Amino acid sequence: MLSMFKSIPSHMDYKGQKLAEQIFQGIILISATIGFVYGLIIEQFGWTVYIVMAGFAVSCVLTLPPWPMYRNNPLSWQPIIPETCGESSQKPQETLKKKKHK
Repeated sequence: MLSMFKSIPSHMDYKGQKLAEQIFQGIILISATIGFVYGLIIEQFGWTVYIVMAGFAVSCVLTLPPWPMYRNNPLSWQPIIPETCGESSQKPQETLKKKKHK
């Protein structure tokens, strides 16, 4: 059963995160505007809240799961550099000779 959940991709690249944030904010802004105008016209604040909550639910469905459109630009990681026995314990700064001030 757990192997089924491990096969679901759960990552999102940086550009996908930015896109998801922009979509989320856009939907919230549009639903808040529509809700405010509609609530003002019919003079019911409850409808404003319902419309904003519906916009929030829609934006969560569109932005929280890692949809494939958020995984179009994967990061290219640098290859692993194999360490040698003597060099791995020292930091690069320690290997340089320190200059003595006169």
